[in-house]
Amino acid sequence: MAQLIEQPQVMECTGWDDYRLVDSGHGRKIEQFGMHRFIRPEPQAMWTPRLADWSADGEFVPGSDEDGGGRWQLSGEVDEKGWLGNWNEVNFDIRPTPFRHLQFFPDMAPVWDWMRERLDRRVDAETLNLFGYTGLGSLALSRHGRVTHVDASKKSVAQARENAAHSGMEDRPIRWLVDDAAKFAAREVRRERRYDGIILDPPKFGRGPKNETWRLEESLPGLVDDCAKLLDDKSAFLFLTVYAVRMSSLAIAGLLAEKLAHLPGQIEHGDLAVREEGEGGRLLPTAIFARWSNKG
Repeated sequence: MAQLIEQPQVMECTGWDDYRLVDSGHGRKIEQFGMHRFIRPEPQAMWTPRLADWSADGEFVPGSDEDGGGRWQLSGEVDEKGWLGNWNEVNFDIRPTPFRHLQFFPDMAPVWDWMRERLDRRVDAETLNLFGYTGLGSLALSRHGRVTHVDASKKSVAQARENAAHSGMEDRPIRWLVDDAAKFAAREVRRERRYDGIILDPPKFGRGPKNETWRLEESLPGLVDDCAKLLDDKSAFLFLTVYAVRMSSLAIAGLLAEKLAHLPGQIEHGDLAVREEGEGGRLLPTAIFARWSNKG
């Protein structure tokens, strides 16, 4: 039976050449993406900024609606078609999107490292990336074997394929699927498939390619239940991240503990966070996570 570790943890992103958290405070953050700096809303930055100068090439101005909306104000220096970024061997497009992010989530970098450590030197692993977005996690895992990448957005899957081309990984064994994640997982259970690792990065709300509705609090338990059936005692991990909801990491860890009770290993939980650069840099929490791991 998987052991639940109740003490929370922090998975910390310290930045790299193409990404830095420069400063945060008063409900905003300023970040360096390659050669450009951008200001974005950040409700969890409740403290006072450390720096007086927040000169940036763009800022996302949120709408009045609590559930989203807003627009970018960009200087003429920013190429709206985007530019190439890099994380280890993975190259990818960086571009401001209408959803306030820039086509990737930098706080996932320590997650990608953690999953690769779980697979160690394996080259025959089967991993599943649900809600795979623009594919950085899939590309990071593809060195370890076959990856099935699932996302409901044709545009996101197309961008993931472009990122594979930018990285010289077009020939990696990745299945790129435009599909509803929950329906796909349910079909895999019926097919009696198994995976060595599963990444779950669901949105708060979304729609599938056939207008299927996803609401996190309602839909997540059933999806985790199906994912548990796709793992066995030889599997290495399941990693679940949750953004922008009023929910505790202990709650989602408890969900994993219930659904994965038939498996060995351990379940941990906590916060993803990004460290501000420079002396005295603070940790800015960005998401909660729960993860199951097993030595196999």
